[in-house]
Amino acid sequence: MIKEKRKEMGFTQEQMSKILNISLRQYIRIDNEEDLPRRDVLKNLIKELKLSNEEIGIYIRKMTENI
Repeated sequence: MIKEKRKEMGFTQEQMSKILNISLRQYIRIDNEEDLPRRDVLKNLIKELKLSNEEIGIYIRKMTENI
C-alpha cells in the first residue's frame, strides 16, 4: 500500500527517505512492508502520502499481523 501511494504521489524512494529524514535502506524496508516505521516517521508518512484513516488502519493491521 505504501509503495503504491508513493508512486501515485510521484515520489521516489530516495525522495521519501529524505523527506522522512531516514536512511534509504530503512525507507525501502517500509516501502516493501518489511518494517513498521517508528511513530514519528509514521506520522510524517501519513502526512506526506495523504493517507486516509481507513488506509492507515489497514496498513497498521497488516503490519502488526507480521510481528
